Amino acid sequence: MAKVPVEDGCARTAATTGPALPPDRAGRDLELLGAVADAVLYEGYLLYPYRRSSPKNRVRWQFGVLFPRDWVERDGPVVPGISGSADSWYQQTECLLRVERPGAVVRVRVRYLQWQHKQAEEVVRGERCRPVASIRADDGTTHLTFDEAVPCEHDIVVPLDDLLGRENVFPVGAADGEDVESLPGGAGRVVRRRAAVQASTGVRAERVADGVCRLRIRTENTGPAPVAGAPRGEALRTALIAAHTLVGGDGVRFVSLIDPPEELRLHARECRNAFTFPVLGGEPPTAGRPSPDVAGTGAGDGSTAGAVLSAPIILSDHPQVAPESPGDLHDAAEIDEILTLRTLLLTDEEKREARATDPRAARILDRVETMPPEILTRLHGAIRSLDPAPAPSAPVTRPVTPAGPAGALAGRPVWWQEGADDGLSPTTDTVLVDGTPVRGGSRVRLRPRGRGADAQDMFLVGRTAEVAAVLHDVDGSVHLAVTLDDDPAAELNSWYGRYHHFRPDEVEPLGPLADGPGKGRPDGCP
Repeated sequence: MAKVPVEDGCARTAATTGPALPPDRAGRDLELLGAVADAVLYEGYLLYPYRRSSPKNRVRWQFGVLFPRDWVERDGPVVPGISGSADSWYQQTECLLRVERPGAVVRVRVRYLQWQHKQAEEVVRGERCRPVASIRADDGTTHLTFDEAVPCEHDIVVPLDDLLGRENVFPVGAADGEDVESLPGGAGRVVRRRAAVQASTGVRAERVADGVCRLRIRTENTGPAPVAGAPRGEALRTALIAAHTLVGGDGVRFVSLIDPPEELRLHARECRNAFTFPVLGGEPPTAGRPSPDVAGTGAGDGSTAGAVLSAPIILSDHPQVAPESPGDLHDAAEIDEILTLRTLLLTDEEKREARATDPRAARILDRVETMPPEILTRLHGAIRSLDPAPAPSAPVTRPVTPAGPAGALAGRPVWWQEGADDGLSPTTDTVLVDGTPVRGGSRVRLRPRGRGADAQDMFLVGRTAEVAAVLHDVDGSVHLAVTLDDDPAAELNSWYGRYHHFRPDEVEPLGPLADGPGKGRPDGCP
């Protein structure tokens, strides 16, 4: 177990089994996923306003936490599921890979945060130090007692043939440690302490078809439980926090579990993932630019990739960090521009507390306070794709097409023109789906399209629902707002106007039109 120092006095642990990663395509595939993996690693680490006193920063570490088994199962066994927000003692990733050549090698990178307690201590009578909540050094810098975390990373390299039919187990724990930082002027010191983390990762493969294998990676917290009745905060000391796995290889391509090729759909459904879910890395294919197919297998349609990220936060295939984002704010579900502007509005006292709380908070403040205007402007928004502008005409109107899966109402003016909403009635408008009129009150079966669908929608395949409204967006597309038949909160969601939304070509009508509008809000709005 090697310790590599990083900034702010923290220590980064790393262990390598097998030869070091060479600078080849497999290594690059893993590095390209680094930005997304880092966002997963530090998601929720410290939230705006980045102060220790903020209530939201007193309850932390909510994703991918692997506790000692005896502690997490003190009230009964954990219930497996793909959601990494549930506490567990293990994570299991199963994915499919195509073998491109003999001698293929699998590369696994296990990453997590190790809890670290930062304790401020002041000198008493020049002889000994005592713990305090905060201390101010002679240079004017304030240091607060707070829980931090150290990133840990373990690389495993093993030939695929060695994994077939047997499990290879590797240690991926982290040693305990203590770092002492003396403060200027002899006012005191800051002591950072880490408890040992005991963990292992097992890797196994089995052949499921000609040239196709199922890979299983299981990471477990193997450490002893803290004392009986210990609170969650104490159990975190020996936990793997924000645990996730990067998988690559030489001579292999990984298959999407969200949108697998037709011949591998059954095998994809048989993959069992617990408290994590694997998605393809790399850039998504776009029109005119398919995904790379280095080996010439013909798998350049986006259903395979050279690396996989298995994360406790459910992502879609080919996740990306927006290029406009200048740095991590530890809250990927929020809008960078809003967080940046709100952070700039913190008072001087709030900023001093944030800087004293954690070095990462200090770096966020430094970044937003020195952000050039052109970078802040980029955060306001971006257009990823844009259809060619229509030929000049007067007036510009929507294309004249019948109402259908992708058509708008005939002759309607574009959304910015006055009167564009006249005549629209979401609860009574009708759209044709496979020749069947569908409107509010119609019942449908959900069939989310494989490629390009929201990852969450894929869990609703085959469920039945009732249409609440037919909606037209500013691009001229049509969407159906639906409530699930088996959702206990369906009536409440309808009242508040909370719906799932699908395109007409993603549903299957289950019968003729209902005799009236659906059960939307009492004002008739969706």
